[in-house]
Parts: sequence; C-alpha cells; structure tokens
Amino acid sequence: MTTSTLPESFRDLEPFVDEWALATREERYDTRMARTIDELDRFYDAIAPRAEEAIDYLNGFDLEELPEAETTLLHLMYSLVMVSYPVNVFRQPKIPDSGAAFFDTVVEPEV
Repeated sequence: MTTSTLPESFRDLEPFVDEWALATREERYDTRMARTIDELDRFYDAIAPRAEEAIDYLNGFDLEELPEAETTLLHLMYSLVMVSYPVNVFRQPKIPDSGAAFFDTVVEPEV
C-alpha cells in the first residue's frame, strides 16, 4: 500500500506532487520555464479550483510546525502562484519582452 504525500482530502492532486510540490522558488521557476503553456494550463486547471479550500485547511496549522503532508500541499500552492501569471496573463511560461532578465531569490521562507 502506497502512502499518500498529501492530506486525505487533497489526494486527488497526487498526480501533480512529483512535478510541482517543490521546496524552493528556483525549482518552481525552473519547472515553469521547462513546461509548455498547455502543461501549465493542466496544472493550473487542476489546482486552482482547490486553492481556497487548501488555504483554509492550511490556516488550521502552525506554519512553523507544518506536518509533511501539509508541507507538500503548501508547496503545490506555491507552484500555483508561480504559474498563475503565465496562465492568466502572459499565455506563455516566460515573461514577455523580458529578454534575459532574471531575479535570484536571496532568501527562501523557511517552512
């Protein structure tokens, strides 16, 4: 029997965990840039309708003591944020007309 990496009420999102439940902003950005807009759409369309429910659920926990399954769900939510503008505004993984511009994150929030 395989153990789920997500809380029970979010197990339908399991197919996205390996690819999108990433711990750092850099990993999430790199994944976004390596995907097509169709792949970003599929992820977004699956996760976005559950976002409010996930946020409400995660608000019931202390962020400093988040269990593993809830941390995985939080990482999916972070990835949702990472793909929301490309899906809803840019319609491509890259920011239009940005050339080679890139900002590195100096510090990641600790979870």
